[in-house]
Amino acid sequence: MEALVIHAAGDLRVETFPTAELGPGQLRVRVRCGGICGSDLHYYNHGGFGTIRLQEPMVLGHEIAGVIDAVGSAVSGFAVGERIAVCPSRPCGQCRYCQQGLQNHCLDMRYYGSAMRNPHVQGAFRQEIVVEPHQAHRLAASVSDGEGSMTEPLAVALHAVRRAGSLLGKSVLVTGCGPIGALVILAARRAGAAHIVATDVSDHTLGKALKVGADEAINVADEPEGLARFKADKGQFDVLFEASGNERALRGALDTLRPRGILVQLGLGGEMTLPINTLVAKEFDLRGAFRFHEEFAMAVELLNKGLVDVKPLISATLSYRDSARAFALAADRSQAMKVLLNFD
Repeated sequence: MEALVIHAAGDLRVETFPTAELGPGQLRVRVRCGGICGSDLHYYNHGGFGTIRLQEPMVLGHEIAGVIDAVGSAVSGFAVGERIAVCPSRPCGQCRYCQQGLQNHCLDMRYYGSAMRNPHVQGAFRQEIVVEPHQAHRLAASVSDGEGSMTEPLAVALHAVRRAGSLLGKSVLVTGCGPIGALVILAARRAGAAHIVATDVSDHTLGKALKVGADEAINVADEPEGLARFKADKGQFDVLFEASGNERALRGALDTLRPRGILVQLGLGGEMTLPINTLVAKEFDLRGAFRFHEEFAMAVELLNKGLVDVKPLISATLSYRDSARAFALAADRSQAMKVLLNFD
């Protein structure tokens, strides 16, 4: 079977990649669709991100949906032909954090398509993959393969929203409206946020933010003072979700967050210098949001019941054999939000 293997920045190849032997307690999945994530783009464009660098060839990808084409002899509850979203997170279940229910902080995590470990954890951008039953989540007939591949980023957004606590009736600001920021808007609206303002530097991106639930969208490149009216009386927003990973975006938003407001940082970029005096004087709660665990199943349930609609965020679906064009499009926020790969 074939897979998309990254060798170095800009060097992404379609290669033959062996499928692991099916164990008695496992499922073999024919991958149908995969979403290009920001981390995939970092590996493709820069050979890694932060201190994480490619040390060896690695299959990319962790946002996938497919169909079961073989069931191990010891597996019950699954059948050949069932369509599933595949959770890419594989915590050990044994370390102290897993035992505390903090599986996203597992000390021995194996997450598809990650160069954080050596040897690297091979990803899921391949035609066929063997998975554990706990990774498999059935998709309703009404949910397309493309929507199913959006489960992972939706789970990231749901985890961030849960980290903020109750949003019922709250005023929310989301800075950075790429796929994750847009999904945070969708999740925040579902959680009962009363008013959501989105900021970004791309009109295309902000248009999508409005489609998934933002009440207002501000292009801070065109309107540098677009948030000025929210600074009155020490700030108007109850919660800030910073999804860009950009220090300027964070600093520009802090004056709009009311005293004792909640700042959820989920965007990852370079290191930031925080205005500690402001955080102290306004008594902000600063909360990180990293990956997810039980939110993956929640995301599938929301999709299956039609309670969220991720279709407006899907910009294009291209063959995995046309990966160079797909990755170039995925990196262009003036044209695309989520670009999907077809592995049929």
